[in-house]
Amino acid sequence: MTYAIISLGGKQYRVQEGQRLLVDRLKTDAGKTFSPDILLLGGNGDTQLAPKGVTVTARVVDHVLGEKIRIGKYRAKTGYRKHTGFRSHLSRIEIESIGGGKRAAAKPAAEKPKPPVEEKQAAAPPDYEGLKVAEVAEWTKGRHLPTLEAALAYEQEHGARKGAIAALEDAIAKRKEGEG
Repeated sequence: MTYAIISLGGKQYRVQEGQRLLVDRLKTDAGKTFSPDILLLGGNGDTQLAPKGVTVTARVVDHVLGEKIRIGKYRAKTGYRKHTGFRSHLSRIEIESIGGGKRAAAKPAAEKPKPPVEEKQAAAPPDYEGLKVAEVAEWTKGRHLPTLEAALAYEQEHGARKGAIAALEDAIAKRKEGEG
């Protein structure tokens, strides 16, 4: 499987085709495509540093706000307390293609009719994609049944991690018991 390491906003990301990730806010409008700098191209036993003639095409899906970070300052015995918060401005991007001009242009054209149907059935919830198996059980707490079912469908198609699937199935069973 081909992967690339790209540079965006002074940070490096390892990406594959079809992957979605959150990065620092980009100046590019939502729905537009751009080509980030490629630092490394690898996969199938072949690795190239700073490859020439290879492009990575990414599309800005939307601009979002990150999770709220609460900051509190306190000094003992003086009564000084100060509270503030912060939310980072982020952009969600999707990697459309990795590779040369002709091969990259041909691949998305062949795949475009299929993804809308598959994405509706097995699109992962926005905050699920980066979770480790140990974090999935904690993530399921407080989630609605359709969100859990979407995460389970995504996991069965893409990850197929036994521990994550078991945690999701357990959470879905508990939600259905509570409803019925």
